Amino acid sequence: MDIKLFDSELKVMSVLWQQGDTTAKRISDILKEEIGWNMNTTYTLIKRCIKKGAIERSEPNFMCHALIPKEAVQEAETNELINKIYDGSADKLFAALLGRKKLSAEQIEKLRQIVGNLEE
Repeated sequence: MDIKLFDSELKVMSVLWQQGDTTAKRISDILKEEIGWNMNTTYTLIKRCIKKGAIERSEPNFMCHALIPKEAVQEAETNELINKIYDGSADKLFAALLGRKKLSAEQIEKLRQIVGNLEE
């Protein structure tokens, strides 16, 4: 994915991913409630996302549609984190995550399944 989104733009995208196609007004209402942004701030960020090719808008009602899936952004952000902080080493990131907090038996089993699927 070549589109780089800033944290504020990701908040707009997050609403779209959760809500599906929705109006700019609805996105603004949600972000006002969640983080206190005013309408102008949200509309500016929507326009930036449109310019970057992350959102498509249509009439009527300034209807917004996410052009990039959440999974693509998650993968790109994860790759950037691995490259920037962990010298491109996914196992270093994995070890850091595991070392930070206690995992439940259920979470450990889920990780075993993920690793098992990678080995197949």
